Amino acid sequence: MKTWINLTAAALLLASTPLAAQTSMSGGTGGSAAVGGTSASTVGTGGTSTSPTGTGSSIAAGGSAAAANGKAQSGTHVNQGNGPVLNSNTRAQAHDGGTFSRSQTRTKVKAGEDVQSTTRTMSHEPGSKPVKSTTSIGR
Repeated sequence: MKTWINLTAAALLLASTPLAAQTSMSGGTGGSAAVGGTSASTVGTGGTSTSPTGTGSSIAAGGSAAAANGKAQSGTHVNQGNGPVLNSNTRAQAHDGGTFSRSQTRTKVKAGEDVQSTTRTMSHEPGSKPVKSTTSIGR
């Protein structure tokens, strides 16, 4: 009888213990620049979620560039950093003579802790001031 009471008390104690809460965070940035027949755009996004069964993270990035009469290029690099970290770096640029547009987005996801992303854009046409922009989330 005493064993039954101890088991019942243990079961009640476990049933009244709150489960660990699930936490999730996500975010990203993106931007575009365009001038005189050139354009460049990049985007980066990531997320992480922690639950009683574990932690998961994801990251995605991409970019594109176009030039009516010049050259355009874009590229994306994604890798796993030290520890539970995912990184992405996307660049896109287009130029036509002295006229150019460029965009770069860097995103970092630290599993269960943080999502950071920054996008910088710039466009320039000879004879005028460059147009710059920066967008950030996270730290």
